[in-house]
Amino acid sequence: MAHDGAFIHEPDPEFPGWHTWKLNEGSRFNSQGLGRMLVRREGDRSARLRLVEAGVQHSNVLDAVHGGVTLALIDVGMFAAMFTVIGADAVGAVTLDLQNQFIGAGRIGQPLDVVAEIMKETRRLVFVRGTVEQDDHLVASFMGTLRKPSASR
Repeated sequence: MAHDGAFIHEPDPEFPGWHTWKLNEGSRFNSQGLGRMLVRREGDRSARLRLVEAGVQHSNVLDAVHGGVTLALIDVGMFAAMFTVIGADAVGAVTLDLQNQFIGAGRIGQPLDVVAEIMKETRRLVFVRGTVEQDDHLVASFMGTLRKPSASR
């Protein structure tokens, strides 16, 4: 369990096998803009971050998940994978780049998952690739780079 004052990661009693993924302070973007998220490790190099339910607050005028929500969830998913797979500190790390391809529309009223795979870790960087999925429906694919926190934070 991680609980360092800024971040809470502990087993979720409602969803066996999943852990919470949230900031301790509920007024920040992750909590207000996205909502309840869970994470679990999948295999040697991957983690799955789940937005428990994509709601109307996540929708665009077409009643699909807004692209900005999908991008924000990908960003959070990369940090969740970095922490879950390699144990790197997610607090204080930053996104250096994120390339995304939208493939299909995310549906409202269902969980939305980011499946992120750690491709390589160096002393300062973590390279990630993955997909955004709803069941067997592919919403997006992505690649990104995270910079680990500096020792002076």
